[in-house]
Amino acid sequence: MTENTRYEVVVVGGGAAGLSAALVLGRARRRTLVVDAGEPRNAPSAHMQGYLSRDGVSPAEFLAVGREEIARYGVELVRDRVVDATRDASGDGDGNGNGDGDFAVVLAGGRTVRARQLVVATGLKDELPPVPGLAERFGRDVLHCPYCHGWESRDLPTGVLATSALSVHQALMVTQWSKDVRLFLHEVSESELTDQDLRRLAAAGVTVVPGEVAELVLTDDRLTGVRLADGTVHAREVLYTAPRAVPRNDLLVRLGAELRETPFGSYPVIDERGLTSVPGLWAAGNASGFAEQVVNAASRGYRAGAAINGELLMADLDAAVRV
Repeated sequence: MTENTRYEVVVVGGGAAGLSAALVLGRARRRTLVVDAGEPRNAPSAHMQGYLSRDGVSPAEFLAVGREEIARYGVELVRDRVVDATRDASGDGDGNGNGDGDFAVVLAGGRTVRARQLVVATGLKDELPPVPGLAERFGRDVLHCPYCHGWESRDLPTGVLATSALSVHQALMVTQWSKDVRLFLHEVSESELTDQDLRRLAAAGVTVVPGEVAELVLTDDRLTGVRLADGTVHAREVLYTAPRAVPRNDLLVRLGAELRETPFGSYPVIDERGLTSVPGLWAAGNASGFAEQVVNAASRGYRAGAAINGELLMADLDAAVRV
């Protein structure tokens, strides 16, 4: 085994959570590798909001600055994908007592690296309803989060494409930014809405539109309407919907992390620092939960990085005492 395959920490995922963890670890003088497949969830968006001092910056610029920052502290970053990982339960890496690391991490490019601690910050991917034109407009005038995009689309004729009865909540939230909101039930039956749902929608001034949505209407590369299956067109300039969140948790599953079921998918059981049920295995950002915005993901990464440094320090001191 060559020296450059040994790391104290490997971070899987180069988004806000992964880079934040790597920044803390680099500043703590930990030999750290970030493996980044280059598939950030917010790539379709032209800008990100709500991150103090970074409000309005493009996601690409944000990540580029983060990569520059971790490089200052000697953190390595490789564009690759992790395809497998195993943990040596003996705690001495490959079981031969050489202390190479507890995790063996296999990259798609053929390289295998070892790490004493492993951070999974692989996020999630969004699966949109199969409505023609929806995916192509996602992040532009098809949106999912009013906190991310509400200000920029304020006061515009707005639609909400229902994916379940829970979309009522999304429609109600959107009224904070526009008073012209229509909830397109699409494949959701009116009978699925409760009396309280209907009362709240009426109080908020939301128009409920039954019937399946057939396609989006575009004019000069912008959304201008929503066409129903019966041919009716509703003039709209913004359309919100709730994608199905698919956690990228394959690595956590392979390593045996305990998962919890939520309405938004399976996520690892973690403590307040991000440690999973597997010793040395951490989760941060949207790999740890559905509702982590960029600023929250960065915070999760920071917390995990600081905790990992402390874990490594105490483990080394305890090992020195035993000697």
